[in-house]
Amino acid sequence: METDKDIQTTQRGFHCNICDVNIPNKPSLEDHVKGKKHQHLVRLRSQRKAQEENSVFVSGFNPDTSQIDLKEYFTQFGPVTDVIMDKQKGVFAIVEFSKPDDAQTALAQLQHQFSGLKLRVKPREKKDFKLASRGKQDSKHQISLDKLNFELCKAASVNEQFQAVMESFELKDNEKKVRDLLVQLLQEVFAEFFPDCLIVPFGSSVNTFGIHSCDLDLFLDLENTKVFQARAKSSDQAGENPSEDSRSEDSILSDIDLSSATPVEILDLVAAILRKCVPGVHKVQTLASARLPVVKFSHRELNLQGDITINNRLAVRNTRFLQLCSGIDSRLRPLVFTVRLWAKQKQLAGNSSGPGPLLNNYALTLLVIFYLQNRDPPVLPSVNKLKRMACEEEECIIEEWDCTFPSQPISVPPSKNTEDLCTLLFGFFAFYSKFDFSASVVSLRDGRALPITDFLHRDKEEVATAEASSPKPKRSSAPKLGPVNVLDPFELSHNVAGNLNERTQMNFKRECSEAEKYCRSLQYQRKSAKGKSWGLVRLFAPPSEAGPRSHAGTEKIMEVSIPFKADVLPGPLCSQLAGAGEAFRGLWFAKVCSAVYTVFNDILKCSPSEPSQDTVTAQSQEKDGNETEVNNNQSMQDIDPQTTGQSAKKRPLATDDGPSTSTCTQAKRRRLDSHVEHPEPVHWSWTQTRHVWAGRRKVRRDLLKTSDETSKPEGGCVDIESRVTQRIVENEQEVQDLLEFKVDAEVVGGSENTKVNLRFKPSQDKAALFQDFFHFLESFLPKMTETLLGKTESVMEVS
Repeated sequence: METDKDIQTTQRGFHCNICDVNIPNKPSLEDHVKGKKHQHLVRLRSQRKAQEENSVFVSGFNPDTSQIDLKEYFTQFGPVTDVIMDKQKGVFAIVEFSKPDDAQTALAQLQHQFSGLKLRVKPREKKDFKLASRGKQDSKHQISLDKLNFELCKAASVNEQFQAVMESFELKDNEKKVRDLLVQLLQEVFAEFFPDCLIVPFGSSVNTFGIHSCDLDLFLDLENTKVFQARAKSSDQAGENPSEDSRSEDSILSDIDLSSATPVEILDLVAAILRKCVPGVHKVQTLASARLPVVKFSHRELNLQGDITINNRLAVRNTRFLQLCSGIDSRLRPLVFTVRLWAKQKQLAGNSSGPGPLLNNYALTLLVIFYLQNRDPPVLPSVNKLKRMACEEEECIIEEWDCTFPSQPISVPPSKNTEDLCTLLFGFFAFYSKFDFSASVVSLRDGRALPITDFLHRDKEEVATAEASSPKPKRSSAPKLGPVNVLDPFELSHNVAGNLNERTQMNFKRECSEAEKYCRSLQYQRKSAKGKSWGLVRLFAPPSEAGPRSHAGTEKIMEVSIPFKADVLPGPLCSQLAGAGEAFRGLWFAKVCSAVYTVFNDILKCSPSEPSQDTVTAQSQEKDGNETEVNNNQSMQDIDPQTTGQSAKKRPLATDDGPSTSTCTQAKRRRLDSHVEHPEPVHWSWTQTRHVWAGRRKVRRDLLKTSDETSKPEGGCVDIESRVTQRIVENEQEVQDLLEFKVDAEVVGGSENTKVNLRFKPSQDKAALFQDFFHFLESFLPKMTETLLGKTESVMEVS
């Protein structure tokens, strides 16, 4: 395999030249070579080579020559399978025969006369097969990070580095002029087919945050064209003579009624106009399934990608809003450019292959603006405050969303905040490293984080029914909730970070925390006298491949976290949490504890540990001063979370241990109160006498083969997992005191993501098996708990 020309041996393993990927070892190499991607590229390369052998290069014909004419001429040498012409210049073509011998016959003829012209026929150029990059490349504007770092190190201060970053990436005047010319060209072309239409640029090209080779986003406004078409129809029905303009447009507007046509039908027409009538445009594609249907295209000479939509007025308004924010405070643009570069280097944003679980530039920009709204004093005002500064003529309502704000920055009083960029960036990282993304919704309209319970008051089915019954968006429509929730400033039902997953959110917070630590150092604040990297340079370093550093001599904490996920909770539980308000964490903690208890007791068949002679107990005070105790391993179903103050029998506190060291059935804890925002931790002690984690997947597969149930991921079905455990218990001999362990559950949130932390500690592990059991629980317990929380009937049981 190493002798394969596609595989190259390197110091760190292997490199596949055709796939352009590094492979660490031989087993991985064997899997890669057998993989679909590698096999597909090998077949594609063979196909391309065959096409090269079967084809000839032809030039010298008239530009108006058709493919059919060339095909008829070259058929005399053998069957022709395809003729590919340069549609832009019309000066050459590739003629592909079905056999290599036919191509050689055509090449053997010394002269080719066609339509009175002498054709030049040559062998087709042989090119090396390369995997095309999905990313957008523009060699003229590619920024070398090494070159940028060199320039940054020469700066006199961190604030100068901010300016250097912005100047390196921002669109230059000549690039803006080129884009303006393309917009003018498209305006002229489309006006011929859609009278009185407008081509309106929006997005990064004009919102002051554009970078080299960013997309050219365009909005095709057809409102005036619809009026034109309606007036023309009225004239025809009244028997009046149509105007000259009306007659010239009859060929296209007579084929489609703009007032009743679907967006996809209109965009298909837009795509046809782009292909046939706009010079330099190619790779035209209609994306009808996108959230907002769009036509994507590329311009060959300008090496520029573009999008055209017909129903995106809110995006145009968002562009005006970002322009206003840039004009209000000059610190916004360099801060945004720096944060974007940092996020891209840390692999948090900038997905070159398209949509995915990474932050997009718009969401990042809104996060920066929201942070500046929350500085003390604020750098930028909230959208609601901007609305109050607008005059009556500036009122704007789009699709029932209030999009009102001043049209000019001069209408907004300057900020009293005088912090420099160096300080603001440090504050950005500190702000989001402690931000509770799981239980908060970022609202630029209010300028503050809204509790997620404000968006849980409506049942999901009710929301779906309301949206399905009305073609227009409603202000009460709930946004799609996820690990990160950032509301659009105007379309309040749109979460612009709704594509992110749990891992991306955790990575973002971790990188913010690391950046915050670095920004506290002198390496960030002061220029190095020894010529070392300093300031923003070290901040842009890619994440370490070695992963987090290990701390020698530190005992590993065995902890499993169950994050708060509003999007997977059933409607009844969402309603309960919404009713709890700011104390929702206490109620949610009760539900999670109930689910965790069910996993251990009912699904994994663990049993409470037997009490020992030196039982440790704990006391706790309730509001009335009475002491209470609750069985530590009591199911949460047996604890009414709505009741408090019921005292149990008092027991003395042991003198040799504190309250947090209870280990057995008789150990006590504070009664769980769902109305408390941060309730006391819960403690359990369990005994496991079976290897319920060993061979579990095989037993599960065997059960599914003999049942009619559909396969679900591990931890996705309560009944299946219970049966798997039962099968293992039946087939395995019981071992006395196999494993005893303690579990401490605690809910956190507010200054960090809301979650329940479960800390494990073995109290008896004679066979040294707890590490394997814990490794199984790390994956199984969160999934199983989430499944139980998602079952409406399970939620109602513990209410």
